[in-house]
Amino acid sequence: MRNRGKFLLLFFAGIVASASVAAVDVLAQGYPAKPVRVLVGFSPGSGADAAARTVAPKLSERLGQTVVIENRLGAGGSIATETASKSPADGYTLLMMAGGDAIRPALRTNLPYDLVRDFAQVSMVTIGLTLLAVHPSVPARNVEELIALARSQPGKLNYGSAGVGSSAHLAGVLFNLMAKVDIVHVPFKGGTENLIATVAGQIDMSFAGAAAAVPLLGAGKLRALAITSAKRSSVMPSIPTLDESGVKGYDRSTWFGLVAPAGVPKDIITRLNKEIVQVVNTREVTALLQKQSFEPRTSTPEEFAAFIRSEIAQNIKLIKLSGIKTD
Repeated sequence: MRNRGKFLLLFFAGIVASASVAAVDVLAQGYPAKPVRVLVGFSPGSGADAAARTVAPKLSERLGQTVVIENRLGAGGSIATETASKSPADGYTLLMMAGGDAIRPALRTNLPYDLVRDFAQVSMVTIGLTLLAVHPSVPARNVEELIALARSQPGKLNYGSAGVGSSAHLAGVLFNLMAKVDIVHVPFKGGTENLIATVAGQIDMSFAGAAAAVPLLGAGKLRALAITSAKRSSVMPSIPTLDESGVKGYDRSTWFGLVAPAGVPKDIITRLNKEIVQVVNTREVTALLQKQSFEPRTSTPEEFAAFIRSEIAQNIKLIKLSGIKTD
């Protein structure tokens, strides 16, 4: 009798497991059967919002369902990220994750989500180009001259950012570390205030988003010395990278990519990855992204997951070096 009872338990367990697998298969095969929403943790017109709205129409065409952009503002993007992490794992809720999301774990130890554990990565979408730009009064025509100038007068030059712990702040921390210089950080309330101060000559330089900086370059109000990504940009191919300008290995950019809640069936993640890669690399979408100073960049889910882990690790290191107090 005991053996028979054990057999029945195993039998019914097998039925339940098979039913669960079958349910997942049906879900994946019928996907998508309704509109898909993409959560964005920042306001309309922000980088994350622009990236999401650029790819949404074509993604909608390929999926055969409406792709709805939903802005969930608050807590520096954390509200949208937390909402996405707790959404059903059915592929109908996605998040346009931003580079700032990977900074937050370095600043807060009590986040209600884990960027790796609680998400299934779909694909990188785009890199937001960042420039090291100086006020025209700074007597440095290239990065080599800037480094020599900074070394000759430690602590005299300064750079601005959108605030303590921002991506631009950490870009400066990394530059100081790798170039062996001491350029003082000056935080502002936002990127706009930072650029205004740089143009006015109140600060010497900025790690600025290309979309906002490019018009100022053309007007002669700023001078771009380098781009912060590892490779030259197809948008501004004449501007050298920091890596090729003597700061070997420097690679820091804002970025945006799509993720889903952990547990979404692999078939759905594979389908979404395939469609996103196709969409971003169409001539039309690539041109639209480049017009906004974005560099199209897609990946496999595994590559994106590894990238996020490396970003978190780098940010933790830079936050410690910067002396920023964390909770």
